[in-house]
Amino acid sequence: MRIIRGKYKGRHIPTPTGFKARPTTDFAKEGLFNILENVYIDFSSSPTALDLFAGTGSIGLEFASRGCEKVISVEKDFKHWQFLAKVQKELQAKEWLPLKGDVFRYVQSSKERYDIIFADPPYVLENLKDIPDIALRLLADDGLLILEHGGNYSFSEHPCFIDHRKYGSVNFSFFKQKV
Repeated sequence: MRIIRGKYKGRHIPTPTGFKARPTTDFAKEGLFNILENVYIDFSSSPTALDLFAGTGSIGLEFASRGCEKVISVEKDFKHWQFLAKVQKELQAKEWLPLKGDVFRYVQSSKERYDIIFADPPYVLENLKDIPDIALRLLADDGLLILEHGGNYSFSEHPCFIDHRKYGSVNFSFFKQKV
């Protein structure tokens, strides 16, 4: 895993062998962050971010590196969370907090609102189609939800859908609250 830009730029963090997570490709991550920086997010405003189904932590760490004031990365798998906690400690990334827990329980119990929510659930997750409605509960006014998913899903009919981008086999759907 490589951090593309920001204060942790250029850091290469090897993921442990046997890691079950499907990391977002560098190609897709670069495309995503180009769109975010040039169209949707002013990182100089120190937004807050929530990274759901954190996996390798690559996206959450990229948010932290680019200037997010606070980034919460939620990961259920203990070994993955251990890895995230180790990386957070090594980088001394005080703005990045990896939490071990179930995403659905976290979203249900959290009272916080986030400027950016990124969700990268398993592509075969049974209730993948429900993720936008579940995550939008925690989105701040004028916030942005990004959902990474496979090509067999289209969220264009969702009332909060605003954009779709595809990078190879990786798809990102973007959502904003309708006011």
